[in-house]
Amino acid sequence: MIPFIALGSALGGVARYLVAIAFARPTPLPIATLLVNVTGSLILGFVARYAALTAAWSPEAKAFLTIGFCGGYTTFSTFSIEVAALIEQGEFGRAAVYGGLSGILAVAAVFGGFALAGWAAAGRAGA
Repeated sequence: MIPFIALGSALGGVARYLVAIAFARPTPLPIATLLVNVTGSLILGFVARYAALTAAWSPEAKAFLTIGFCGGYTTFSTFSIEVAALIEQGEFGRAAVYGGLSGILAVAAVFGGFALAGWAAAGRAGA
């Protein structure tokens, strides 16, 4: 199981780095981290629900995607340090907007992943 998690984590970390490069220009909010947290939540929500609804993935594949890829990809610790930095800079409003958006959009993305998994599992059952 550990090799699957390690490979997933490595690939997730590389994906996270590529998103950071793609959004390296200065923006009012740390968009790269926000995007990674929301898309990571969407992926995790989809995988968790789809794996619960179907027998499509082995335990190794599920661990590769959830613990490995999503664990290496998502950036909650980066999010936390960015919010703290905004607060230390006196940017309380921006910190609140960024923190609120991150929490709300990430949870909404999990539910989006749940919905996608339900739709995919229903299509698979009908196939």
